[in-house]
Amino acid sequence: MHSCSLVDSVIQADESKREQEQDGEAEGEGEADPAVSRGLRLGSVPGPPPTPSPRVTAWARGETHREREAETQEDRKKQAPCKEPHVGLDPGTPGSRSEPKAEMAGNLLKTSSLSVRTKLLHQTGLPLYNTSHGFHEEGLKKKLQQFPGGSVDLQKEDSGIGILTLNNPSKMNAFSGVMMLQLLEKVIELENWTEGKGLIVRGAKNTFSSGSDLNAVKALATPEDGMALCMFMQNTLTRLMRLPLISVALIQGRALGGGAEVTTACDFRLMTADGEIRFVHREMGIVPSWGGGTRLVELLGARQALKVLSGALPLDAARALSLGMVEEVLRASDEASCLQEARAWLGQFTQGPPQVIRALKRSVSSGRELCLEEALQMEKELVGTVWGGPANREAIARKGKFNK
Repeated sequence: MHSCSLVDSVIQADESKREQEQDGEAEGEGEADPAVSRGLRLGSVPGPPPTPSPRVTAWARGETHREREAETQEDRKKQAPCKEPHVGLDPGTPGSRSEPKAEMAGNLLKTSSLSVRTKLLHQTGLPLYNTSHGFHEEGLKKKLQQFPGGSVDLQKEDSGIGILTLNNPSKMNAFSGVMMLQLLEKVIELENWTEGKGLIVRGAKNTFSSGSDLNAVKALATPEDGMALCMFMQNTLTRLMRLPLISVALIQGRALGGGAEVTTACDFRLMTADGEIRFVHREMGIVPSWGGGTRLVELLGARQALKVLSGALPLDAARALSLGMVEEVLRASDEASCLQEARAWLGQFTQGPPQVIRALKRSVSSGRELCLEEALQMEKELVGTVWGGPANREAIARKGKFNK
């Protein structure tokens, strides 16, 4: 469980906004909180955009550690949201910060005891990066539109299973610029699919994906372009990872570079006997840039992840299984049979009403990304969405609590 979530910059921005509003109230302005009146929009961040952290700003100015030491100590105190509120410390006790935090969350959201951080994670469509990080999404989208080819296709089945297909077989399903844009569009569509329970991510024609189309890579040649593309794909794949759907990557053939990174954004991975996963970034003179390196550490642990990345190791089915990279090696080899086998495998985890399956996935996501106190709060909120609901009442009526 992480000591803090990926939305720390949002929290800092909210705290800054609260301080500004408190100053305004002290002067008698008395205006309503604009964040409350606007509400939380899909994919938006409440309050003003967060500013770069003092440490990053100091580095950019070339300040030394000694020149920033005193301020850094204060920063650390402010950047420990998972340590508060302290159990047993009265809100009114001098030095307690639980009262301002509670007021901030209340002013922002009004309807829940959940912290701002937890609420934001609960919101689907929350991006990691925005203009405050130097990320201008619309500008990058215009560049990506210049590189057509292939498609990302989505099929939503009545069973609640979605099939997301990377379709560019002439280039081993490499991501063109247009395919990157389409992937985001399909993820947004899945975020709004309330009847969905599971997702299979696959490549067309017995190949998963060879990563980025080199035509786009060559054109986006500057470090600034590389970081912009990094932020775009990290945004997209983090949203894929946070979907309230149980997801599995069906790896037929090769998953290379960015294709290997995409597999790590799924909850599970299934592989054919002739499949291969390889993080080839070292060979390209770069590091993983779609979040795959970070997720690989979570999957394999730091030591094994370092071996896989620094060695650019080809992981065949047997090795991937032994490392815990994949759940199972499929018996089938042809495209149709593999998809059917993947459906059957995923089906054992998606039996039941969508509300229950989606709540279970959200509970696990919060446990992975939030600190203990906030994950427990999220669990409590999720209990309220299913306890006494139709599925719960029906199960009690059947007296099938412990029966399969």
